[in-house]
Amino acid sequence: MKVRKAVITAAGYGTRMLPATKSMPKEMLPILDKPAIQYIVEECVNAGITDILIILSRGKHVVEDHFDRVPDLERQLEDQGKTELLDEVIHTASMANITYVRQAEQLGLGHAVMCAKSFVGNEPFAVLYGDDVIVGEDPAIAQLCRAYEKYGKGIVGIREVSDEEVMKYCSMKLQQMDDKYFSISDMIEKPSRNQVFSNYSILGRCVLTSEIFEILKRTPYGKNNELQLTDAMKTLAQIKGMIGVEFTGKRYDMGDKFSALTASIDAGLRSDEISTQLKEYIKQLAETL
Repeated sequence: MKVRKAVITAAGYGTRMLPATKSMPKEMLPILDKPAIQYIVEECVNAGITDILIILSRGKHVVEDHFDRVPDLERQLEDQGKTELLDEVIHTASMANITYVRQAEQLGLGHAVMCAKSFVGNEPFAVLYGDDVIVGEDPAIAQLCRAYEKYGKGIVGIREVSDEEVMKYCSMKLQQMDDKYFSISDMIEKPSRNQVFSNYSILGRCVLTSEIFEILKRTPYGKNNELQLTDAMKTLAQIKGMIGVEFTGKRYDMGDKFSALTASIDAGLRSDEISTQLKEYIKQLAETL
């Protein structure tokens, strides 16, 4: 069964990027000339996903506005003959069927996913974390969707991370099947050093079946009264096993200042419009360091 639905979790406060995120959702922080969340939506669209639910919290209506039509702006661009910009603005509002739901309280990623239950129904669905932008020729979520079509199991996107990072994320108990696929039998959220299974962590992408909702219902709330999706996936992995995909593409953590900055620099280097200027500036700057 093909994956045609995706859930993007974008309800967090973005405290690591304050004060910018006091009035602007972190998902709207620009990567050169596009907000971070547009990269995530485009990743879904390029993977063949047609229906997207974005989980928001209070004060994030600007995300909805971004993916809506703006008739006054469109008329102005048309009158000024700025057809390329006009096409881009219209395209942004028509890429997919995008709907929204508000997470009334920030009670963890598992709680956010529970808000998508009626949207998902009985279908498999992708989950994309709003903090994580992944750029590559082959969309990361498409790599996971292909694995789901092959194995029919829950899928997680994984990468090997440092000793320090694995304790901030999660750790996978796994066995390698081939170059990029792993069989996962257990996992743990934010492990202590002596609890680490491996240095492979889930980084921002997964594909789940609707059975995850029943598991989430039975999963106890943990630290800070939060319901962790990883705890529910741990149960799923122990019962049925899951598949880990070591995805390709460059990942940017938009909650990390350095990572967010490198995202814009890399986008500038890919830009036909400014790449030459940026390269020259970087060369000049390097001489002063």
